[in-house]
Amino acid sequence: MADIQKTDIIIIGAGPCGLFAVFELGLLDLRCHLVDILDKPGGQCAELYPEKPIYDIPALPVCTGQELTDRLMEQIAPFEPVFHYGQMAEALEKREDGSWLLTTNEGTHITAPVVVIAAGGGSFVPKRPPLTDLDAFEASGAVQYAVRQRDKLAGKRLVIAGGGDSALDWTVNLVDIAESVTLVHRRDDFRAAPDTVAKMRALVDAGRVTLHIGQLKGLEGNDGALQNVLVQQAGGDAPDALAADVLLPFYGLTMKLGPIADFGLNLEENLIPVDTERFETSEPSIFAIGDINHYPGKLKLILSGFHEAALMSHAAHGIVHPDKKIRFQYTTSSSSLQQKLGVA
Repeated sequence: MADIQKTDIIIIGAGPCGLFAVFELGLLDLRCHLVDILDKPGGQCAELYPEKPIYDIPALPVCTGQELTDRLMEQIAPFEPVFHYGQMAEALEKREDGSWLLTTNEGTHITAPVVVIAAGGGSFVPKRPPLTDLDAFEASGAVQYAVRQRDKLAGKRLVIAGGGDSALDWTVNLVDIAESVTLVHRRDDFRAAPDTVAKMRALVDAGRVTLHIGQLKGLEGNDGALQNVLVQQAGGDAPDALAADVLLPFYGLTMKLGPIADFGLNLEENLIPVDTERFETSEPSIFAIGDINHYPGKLKLILSGFHEAALMSHAAHGIVHPDKKIRFQYTTSSSSLQQKLGVA
């Protein structure tokens, strides 16, 4: 077997909850390795809505997904976590000494007494519209499933498809920079937040957004350059051709646990049940925090994941250092914690 890297905690997932877990664990002198299938930290925040505003992070009235990621990375820098990007946690086995050996699809081997699953909804892929010849348009950027660089859509003719939060959020947020914005949904009923729906309808009434009730039927263009999006309206004879430079289909994500489903954990509708004292799974010394876990009253909020990370960290310390008691301290008053953070 190739070289095995040793650490205190293996974290599967480098989204906000996984990153904040590094902070809480670091305060307890626990070292972390993180494995993530993406090529950067931040999870869904960085991958799917890096420039979308987030309003429910304590003390931050508004920040984007990328800003939240950047702040978390700055916060955990003193603890020097090791990241394994672009790798999937492929296999997990228990060793004779009670530790865990994790193997990635790239052949990386990591061992630790504790594993923390912070994988959000697992591996996720966007749902593609049922259209032919998508590949060339996707490769050129004429069809995009996430807004990663908002400024690159400035001056573009945009067609946004979908009726949920992402579709309406970007309709409202891109109207000020795009040449035109057209929203396409199969019915005049939307699943987004009522306030966002109201903002969208106000923009339609003001003539700043065009709303088409219908379904995507095709794309027109050459060599990956989009010219028109074809939309079939209910009862219409032929599809309407909507001039467009970029199509943004927001039909949601397909979530897959991937190899995590084979780790021997009890699962409940593709979620991992945990207790609410330690956030430990059915397998001792494997924990689950964030959107991937389940318990009565669970709220899928980043805030909830941060809370779970704090309690999990204290439980994990007892496994890694069973003979050491934790002396509870506050970062505001503890000189030793401040020294760890580099602020003393």
